[in-house]
Amino acid sequence: MHPKNPFAKDYDFDLLVQHYPNLKDFVFLNDYEKKTIKFGDKKAVKALNKALLKAYYDISWEIPENNLCPPIPGRLDYLLHIADLVTKTDIHLLDIGTGANLIYPILATCHFNWQCTASEVNPDSLKNAQGIIDKNKALYKTELRRQKFKSNIFSNLIQPDDAFDIVVCNPPFYKSSYEAQQKNQRKVNNLQLQEKGKLNFGGQANELWYKGGEEAFVKKMAAESFQFKNQVHWFSSLVSKKESLKNIKRAINKTQPTEVKVIDMELGNKKSRFIAWTYR
Repeated sequence: MHPKNPFAKDYDFDLLVQHYPNLKDFVFLNDYEKKTIKFGDKKAVKALNKALLKAYYDISWEIPENNLCPPIPGRLDYLLHIADLVTKTDIHLLDIGTGANLIYPILATCHFNWQCTASEVNPDSLKNAQGIIDKNKALYKTELRRQKFKSNIFSNLIQPDDAFDIVVCNPPFYKSSYEAQQKNQRKVNNLQLQEKGKLNFGGQANELWYKGGEEAFVKKMAAESFQFKNQVHWFSSLVSKKESLKNIKRAINKTQPTEVKVIDMELGNKKSRFIAWTYR
């Protein structure tokens, strides 16, 4: 985890419960006499997110039951590495596929004081994201835009007078709804849970899968990015599968960027990464 990540240490559950009392229902002592929650229980994770956002950023946060519930420490880690990449303070961030949770604009605004624009194709998710903004004064400057064309990522979204320092994206990982369910079931089995058939952290179709998976999505980003090379300094995206990197890098290099970087990240036992490229 990034050395500046405040969530690198064990959670202070007493502090979190103080800020969000409903979290108490999910906290228990493990075999090592440490307070924790069941991280395979999406209701527990959602309560933890609410507590973290309230305790650290004074943000009131709510998402529909079936929408994706993001791991906040990991999302902040991505942004901390972005802050190392973009060497300026007055950053304007564009979030591709912000979902109902709006997590990147929330963290970017509250942790870094960046200016944020966020896009989303699902009108219901966009409505919930707007609801989060309306309830939190700190987020009032966040701009939401609907991408009306599902086949586009940047086209019809980035306007002629726009200028962004960084694009961030958490792309749909899976190639189909079937693959999403299969991978989730494996996670359930590994965690030895009794929640078979459920998505641990929720997620709508457009949040979880895209034809061709994350590789196809990031390739699409790369293909469109060249058109906006003078309006965006750095493009970036999370890449869940390491084996996808080779083909993704090849697709990016075809657009002749001046620099391509792969930044590795570690969150406990989980290894992840993001790829970033620029034409500057």
